[in-house]
Amino acid sequence: MDTEALRSFVRAAELGRLRHAADELGMTQQGVSKRIAALERALEVRLFTRTARGVELTLDGQAFLPHARSIVAGVERAVAAVGPGSRALRIDVLGLRSAQAVVLHDYWRSHPETDLDVVTLRVSDPRVAVAAVEAGDVDASFRTVTDPAVLPPDVRMIPAFGSPLELLVGPGHPLASARRLTPTQLRKHRIWVPGIEPGSEWAEFYDQLATDFDLRIDAAGPHFGDEVLLDTLADSADVATLVGARDRYIWPANHDLRRIPVVNPTLAYPLSLILPRTNPHPGLRRIITHLGSLPRLPEPVWLPSWATA
Repeated sequence: MDTEALRSFVRAAELGRLRHAADELGMTQQGVSKRIAALERALEVRLFTRTARGVELTLDGQAFLPHARSIVAGVERAVAAVGPGSRALRIDVLGLRSAQAVVLHDYWRSHPETDLDVVTLRVSDPRVAVAAVEAGDVDASFRTVTDPAVLPPDVRMIPAFGSPLELLVGPGHPLASARRLTPTQLRKHRIWVPGIEPGSEWAEFYDQLATDFDLRIDAAGPHFGDEVLLDTLADSADVATLVGARDRYIWPANHDLRRIPVVNPTLAYPLSLILPRTNPHPGLRRIITHLGSLPRLPEPVWLPSWATA
């Protein structure tokens, strides 16, 4: 059934004149009349009788009106549910303790009126996240496709922010007392990053980082979770890992773990935001503005080649 014909019928019934209904609906009186006539043919009943003062509902029209109103109201609610800004802004992050989630939380704290839905797609291949954005499953994703040429034409990727890395070590590690470290000082130390998945953006990042600075990055073994990683660091005199400066990690006080900034150059993990090229959720504009206001990375900065291209 034509919902616009139903809308024309409802407004004509409420206003009592086809001309008034036409003016409100932004169409001609003839157009409204044709819609109502088509509706009457579909229902095989007369809905109106004409009078000198306009139109009046027949008995069938009176019986039909409340149901037509309900249908029109339902359609309006359905359209409003997907209208610009009418639903929560849905953004994918790598993890709820990741720098991306922390930045979004900071934004929400200063804009608590924002209807925000933060999700984790739990996929390592950024192309899967791209497909989710393209399909409308999420409005945006904090992922990086290292070759932007493979992005579909209706999806774009913009720089979000750089996450400076820190060395995380236990109290018995030889570098535990350092206030800051250079990449050269990390050479020959075992940097354990378990669970690096082939084809992921972070696999490419660590490969290039290890090559450019001659680092010993060990991805051996499955990742049993942050708790196991932190327990291992606390008890080890030779194992360290790299974490983002904004990443949230919580450990028992007796672990006495140390987060040490890496400088000269700052090692930065580049984060991008993938979003639709046209008709993005209106809430994204303010998120992007917030990202642009984040503090700049301490110079000099090292980024992988695909982030500086």
